[in-house]
Amino acid sequence: MAATSITGIKGFNDILPGEVEKWQWVESVARRIFSSFGFQEIRVPILEKTELFARGIGEATDIVEKEMYTFEDRNGQLVTMRPEATASVVRAFIEHGLHVRPTMRKLYTIGPMFRHERPQKGRYRQFHQINVEAFGIEDPLIDAEVIYALLTFLGELRIADLQVHLNSLGCPLCRAPFRARLAEYLAGVSHLLCDDCKRRRVTNPLRVMDCKVPSCRDVLAGAPKMLDFLCDDCREHFQRVQDYLKDLQVAFTLDPYMVRGLDYYVKTAFEVLARHLGAQNAVGGGGRYDGLMKAIGGPDLPGVGFAIGMERLIMLLGEGVGEGTPMRLCFLACLGEEARRRGFRLVQELRRSQVLAEMDYEGASLKAQMRKADRLGVTHVVILGEDELARGKAILRWMETKAQEEIPLEGIRERLTALLRKPDGEA
Repeated sequence: MAATSITGIKGFNDILPGEVEKWQWVESVARRIFSSFGFQEIRVPILEKTELFARGIGEATDIVEKEMYTFEDRNGQLVTMRPEATASVVRAFIEHGLHVRPTMRKLYTIGPMFRHERPQKGRYRQFHQINVEAFGIEDPLIDAEVIYALLTFLGELRIADLQVHLNSLGCPLCRAPFRARLAEYLAGVSHLLCDDCKRRRVTNPLRVMDCKVPSCRDVLAGAPKMLDFLCDDCREHFQRVQDYLKDLQVAFTLDPYMVRGLDYYVKTAFEVLARHLGAQNAVGGGGRYDGLMKAIGGPDLPGVGFAIGMERLIMLLGEGVGEGTPMRLCFLACLGEEARRRGFRLVQELRRSQVLAEMDYEGASLKAQMRKADRLGVTHVVILGEDELARGKAILRWMETKAQEEIPLEGIRERLTALLRKPDGEA
């Protein structure tokens, strides 16, 4: 009886050759752009203590309550596959004392996150994010800078038709009366809310504002606005952020009903939306989280940053963007054991010289090897058999024109390296 084939887990996707090149290109652009803004790369583990996310994200959020991949390890420790990266980066910042190293206060990270939610287009259970974080800077200049860094990155990817939505979530001082007024309003319209929001209005009223259910969005049209409750400090901070963005000629829309899905955000909150993505149209977003570091046991330093969903970025890339130039690949077609041994050495020498080279490993006929070379899309084939070895020659064939010539084996690596590194691929 044949064994049943094993398939991947729903929401955990393979990224195959032909697609992975786009991912590599996006990552390389991210490293180049964010480095130019003074951010340094940090890599944090996938697995963290569950307490980090419960304290950092908020126990009453959907992520902590329903979406985290949490389990007990062999020592009885509750651990969680990270659902987001900011808490992990803050934990690493505290643990390694980076707050006393002023050159390490602007960081970025790239990697997978995990949430057990319903998979949908551009949103999966294993998904990938680029996170940018800046610590220890209270001035609203840094808020404007991280938004501008995000837009610069997206512009470099040639992603168009974007909108910046901006809001202020206030501070604990001015949020308390807003929360009370919002809870009062939601109590009066609770019969119109979805089941999740009926629960949220009691446990965490602000989460209702993050709901994407159309009926709940309609109800929120009459809800109180956080902007009307801002204290003087928060109002001034938010106005300066807007002024700095205008100085940078960044267009934005004030969105008083926009909140972020994590409890640690305060003051500035923003999202960048792609209008043609549909309901789930946020490409990236973030804001301030000034109390997060203190909440997880570190110094009371402010923070601001954003996260970008890579799956959605890949969906937004234009035709041909990120695919790079066609590879100039050399194929060694060898006939006979001695030719195979000589060809094998040559393939390895070419690879050490950063030339893309491939050969047949199965002893196929010359005709079969040429078919394989054609399927690979190679630009050049080197044919080497017993006759060629005896004469110290090889046959070099241009696959596009079918032209070919004999070339000496002596110095063949140098000849092929020079040929295949030329932009036009011509001798």
